[in-house]
Amino acid sequence: MPHRRKARRLVPSLVDWFAVHARELPWRHTRDPYAIWVSEIMLQQTQVATVISYWERWMSAVPTLQKLARVKPERVLKLWEGLGYYSRARNLQAAAKEIVKNHKGQFPRDPAAIRTLPGIGRYTAGAISSIAFGLPEPIVDGNVIRILTRIFGIRENPKDKAAQEHLWSLAETLVAKADDCSALNQSLMELGATVCTPRQPDCAACPVTRS
Repeated sequence: MPHRRKARRLVPSLVDWFAVHARELPWRHTRDPYAIWVSEIMLQQTQVATVISYWERWMSAVPTLQKLARVKPERVLKLWEGLGYYSRARNLQAAAKEIVKNHKGQFPRDPAAIRTLPGIGRYTAGAISSIAFGLPEPIVDGNVIRILTRIFGIRENPKDKAAQEHLWSLAETLVAKADDCSALNQSLMELGATVCTPRQPDCAACPVTRS
């Protein structure tokens, strides 16, 4: 299929671009699935600039999921205070307790098992699996939807089931072709956040416009 062939051609351009243009973010210096998980949950509904200090404070106070499972819920909510959407913090602790109980305190490597944890959907499971474990799991969120619909000229409503399946299929093709699944998925996140923005995208700076 033409879209899949084009998707495969995009991978080197995306990874090379990310190697040069990736922002300096503290959670990019670790492959600890717990630390990456916390960052991904915090980044839901919250700007990166805001998350940095919260993530650093959180990781200093509760550096392991085992400690998160034991800490008082009031402490968890205090650390989260100001980020909003407090169910995210409650789900983090609930998932930590489940990992301690059902996975011997070790963050599961199986994407299917990750998706069963409270507060983790397909996108977050894909992000953790690819960044922490190097697994070829796709990601599709608002940024990725915007990138893929623009690059591939997809006019259907991305919320429709058929369009969603098409977008996930394209994302699967991209990550399956990448030698570095972490870099590929993070390049999509980065491109959507810094270049392929909702308004006034910087198309001249896009690494894939001519791919």
